[in-house]
Amino acid sequence: MLKQRVLTAAVLAPLVVAGVFFLPFSAFIPALLAITVLGFWEWSQFTRPFARVVSTVMMAAVLIASLFLVPTDIASLQSLTASHKAILAAGGAWWVLASVLVVAYPRSTSLVNAHSVAKQFYGILTLLPFFWSILLLRAFDYQTNTYHGAQLVLLVCVLVWAADSGAYFSGKAFGKRKMAPAVSPNKTMEGLLGGIVAAIAVTWGGATVFDIPFSSLLSLLSIAMIAVIASVMGDLVESMFKRVSGIKDSGRILPGHGGILDRIDSLTAALPVFALLYLWLL
Repeated sequence: MLKQRVLTAAVLAPLVVAGVFFLPFSAFIPALLAITVLGFWEWSQFTRPFARVVSTVMMAAVLIASLFLVPTDIASLQSLTASHKAILAAGGAWWVLASVLVVAYPRSTSLVNAHSVAKQFYGILTLLPFFWSILLLRAFDYQTNTYHGAQLVLLVCVLVWAADSGAYFSGKAFGKRKMAPAVSPNKTMEGLLGGIVAAIAVTWGGATVFDIPFSSLLSLLSIAMIAVIASVMGDLVESMFKRVSGIKDSGRILPGHGGILDRIDSLTAALPVFALLYLWLL
């Protein structure tokens, strides 16, 4: 299992970085669309396990409709139109609500294990802002430097990876107080603090190396800290839905890693929250 995980990561990570940096924007959109639709397919296990195709089509239709209703040209993405802000705001509101569901679990089981339409709506709120936040970040300062937005996307990914590593080692060494034992017994508050410290250090270093501007040091610290907390909640939310649905992994597409959602669960929260704060609020 460990060998599979290492080999898959060794192949997958360079492909992701290459796609973010070198795919033309016109090709980047359909590639990201395909990944998001795969995410909907895996989410359909939580919604209508006996009618997954129908569930996936319904959720994907909302995403595709958004491509016709929300501007995707570079200039509009850079200007952050009202529709872009609405999607980011919806994503931010969803992760606040999802965090409440995690903290309240298992008392929140009735809301988590709701009607299939409600769970489809949860999936849309998880993956639609994820899709658009990546486009918005990738388009950042595109006309001045085509790689600047790619560096910003990579910074968020590295922030999340650093937070995961920091949380793991800090939790192993100092972990005592459980964060959400009913959802994920291994996550601790001490691990979260270690993840925040690691993520802030990496964000500061990455912003310096990539010359990514922040309005202030306080802004950098705040965005990194909130994005880390969101990433942890993204992981916990998927774990909560899997637990309620009796599912171990979201899929088998990635040997040793499970499914697409198992790999991007933290990013589905961190990217929209980071984009909301960095591009709009802070």
